[in-house]
Amino acid sequence: MGFFDRIFSKTKEEEDVPNIRLGRYSDSYKEEENYEAWNEAIATFTKGDFLISLQHFLRYLRDEQEDNVHFSEENGKLRFELYQGSKRICGEANALTLKAEAKIAHTEDFDVHFCRRLLEKNFDLKYSRFALDEDNDLCIVFDTYALDGSPYKLYYALKELAVNADKQDDLLLDEFKTLLDPVENTHIKFIPEKEKEIKYQFIVEQIRRVLYTVEKKAENLAAYPGAVSYQLLSLNYKLDYLIKPEGYMMEALERIHRKYFEKDELTNKTKNQRLIDEFQKLLARPKTDFFREFYLTTATFGITSPENHRRVADFIRMELPNMDWYYDNAYYEVALAIPNYIIGYCLFNYAIPKPDRDLFQLYYRITEPSFFQQLGFQEVLYDIERKQFNRRAIRRAIDQLRTSNHEKYPHFRPIMASLNFDNLALFSKSYLEMVRELDLSKRVI
Repeated sequence: MGFFDRIFSKTKEEEDVPNIRLGRYSDSYKEEENYEAWNEAIATFTKGDFLISLQHFLRYLRDEQEDNVHFSEENGKLRFELYQGSKRICGEANALTLKAEAKIAHTEDFDVHFCRRLLEKNFDLKYSRFALDEDNDLCIVFDTYALDGSPYKLYYALKELAVNADKQDDLLLDEFKTLLDPVENTHIKFIPEKEKEIKYQFIVEQIRRVLYTVEKKAENLAAYPGAVSYQLLSLNYKLDYLIKPEGYMMEALERIHRKYFEKDELTNKTKNQRLIDEFQKLLARPKTDFFREFYLTTATFGITSPENHRRVADFIRMELPNMDWYYDNAYYEVALAIPNYIIGYCLFNYAIPKPDRDLFQLYYRITEPSFFQQLGFQEVLYDIERKQFNRRAIRRAIDQLRTSNHEKYPHFRPIMASLNFDNLALFSKSYLEMVRELDLSKRVI
């Protein structure tokens, strides 16, 4: 399964659906041949044939739709490259050793501040290290002896290298603009200016709307700081999934998540203010900085951990009842924020089963119709002004998801009769109740 896929397939009643990139890449949706390659990698490494094992391992990492991994062997040396976001990781191996590295940035001035920053980060790394090469390029490097290069170690080591290289180049270039220059980022593809403008306006509009709502209701919600938290966190996860930013904004959204959930003695009210401050910093950034972080990339490693449907269902079961009081007391923004939070939290933190992910993507298309329509989605699933659902189109889209997932998930049969179309909040609640009751047991081979 590639990082970029159509959310919905084309039907006779629909025009072409644009291929919009949503969410972060996950390497959890592999094909059978990938898992077969992994088993071969383990078996050949156990027999002591490191180079053959490495080739099988690289086939395990390769995503055909992403075209993310390439390798070749000649004269007893195996050269490979893989892509993670804005970075290219190059490696070379022989029967005795393996070395991989990614260039992060170029410098002519060895400033003590960023050198110290990278030195400190080396203490956080388990397999790789930041270094300077002979061309004054900042790099992150991993090497190992073949005897110690099992597929398990290679996976975690290369993932650590790739993820840190992809994140640190944007962060360091943003912080040390006058000292560092970008390197080896010619493979990234920038999105059209129109799409950048749509995403930027959505970011600004959504942040301003939520901050205004929080401030407007501040007096009424003073006794309910959790209500404010739901609105801020649901905003955070929605922006991460729909915008899929890189660089500073991606780190800011991750920082917002960390600040709220880190274990400390701060009250919910204090944490909420910290989150508000972070969103206000995002609003203060120049448009050009956002535009620079809107680009298309190829990836090899996901950063979220796989979870099964039971974890999703349990989270829905735990959080969804919290919306009832707010709905009954006419805090409709808060009531709607809770299902948004549930969906966003799952997509932000977990690599969930594909049917769950597909249904959550559909949910965003239903609840954010203006954003998707501006991006080229012709069929509107929810009319905000008239507060009316396109019931037929929603049911058809769900049925298409059932069909596309049937081979691997034969028991995936969403019960659409339970959907409540009276208003958006009640629909959102019934939609998540439908997801909660799914049977996502896989086909037995």
